[in-house]
Amino acid sequence: MRTIAALQAVVTATPFDGEPSDAELDAIDREMPAILADVVLLDAQIMTIDRTPTELDERRIRRARRRVLAARRELANRSAGVSMSGGAA
Repeated sequence: MRTIAALQAVVTATPFDGEPSDAELDAIDREMPAILADVVLLDAQIMTIDRTPTELDERRIRRARRRVLAARRELANRSAGVSMSGGAA
């Protein structure tokens, strides 16, 4: 039977400072419009949890869903453009 102490050197071989790397921060910045659109949609949905949605609520949710889809589409197009850069135009 092996002890945990014997495996600790393997697990903690690379020090982790708890901060995100520059690449991770850049990825968060790229995804921020989609994240914010998701937050707006959740806010609109949460407002109608305990009551029947009014016409205004339905429009707000519909508008938020469209914003989420547009943000995700933009993110996907941007990611595809980055991965396909250098190709024939």
